[in-house]
Amino acid sequence: MSDQNSTQHRIDEGMQVTLHFTLSLEDGTVVDSTRDKAPATFQVGDGNLPPGFEHPLKGLASGDTDSFEITPEHAFGQHNPQNIQLLKRADFESEAPEVGMVMSFADAAGGELPGVISRIEGERVEVDFNHPLAGRTLTFEVEVLDVKPATTH
Repeated sequence: MSDQNSTQHRIDEGMQVTLHFTLSLEDGTVVDSTRDKAPATFQVGDGNLPPGFEHPLKGLASGDTDSFEITPEHAFGQHNPQNIQLLKRADFESEAPEVGMVMSFADAAGGELPGVISRIEGERVEVDFNHPLAGRTLTFEVEVLDVKPATTH
């Protein structure tokens, strides 16, 4: 009798993983989920998942389900007051800022940086460049559908 599990791949460096996941906040609010769409496929270490999300997956195999609590340090970092910038209302040419609006700004390197309008006082607009999930402890539930060696093209 052969042990089927001995040939089964487990999640580790160099593996391509296909899984369903649900990401939720402390109060159970779902932030993101693949349950109602196609599963996520990524290569371990390719940067699609933050390391704090990849690390607990190591060792899981196809068919495994698990749930992990990810602290802010391993998810999207702590909320950093230095990431809140004051801009002038005149800096917004294209559209008038509104509280809660997510807008794209150019960073120093010329890339795009999303910021949330957190407050507007007269001509001053406060923009929060922290990740919206900064400072949050997240629950990461996974159902592993497939694990196989990644092929390089």
